[in-house]
Amino acid sequence: MAIVMINVIPLGTEDSSLSKYVARAIKVLQKEEITYVATSMGTALEGELDELLPICRKMHEAVFGDDIDRVVTIMSIDDRRDKQGTMRGKMQALEEELAK
Repeated sequence: MAIVMINVIPLGTEDSSLSKYVARAIKVLQKEEITYVATSMGTALEGELDELLPICRKMHEAVFGDDIDRVVTIMSIDDRRDKQGTMRGKMQALEEELAK
């Protein structure tokens, strides 16, 4: 299982607010059957890498429109193959370490 952190950034927007463009990307996720967490600084996705990469492409494409001609997308992929990793599992491991 992989965890992907994705940031889809439109360039050339009319103002500094990006929420309406981020919403375009999140709407893609709402149509998919995957686990995701949208945060103030990016979105984390969880699933099989072969399933996540096309979804990331859809998110990237969704931000384009009549008002946006350039999009920069940054992705980080945590693809662990020795055991099944999840976003919740990573947070639980952190919480356990912090409690020590």
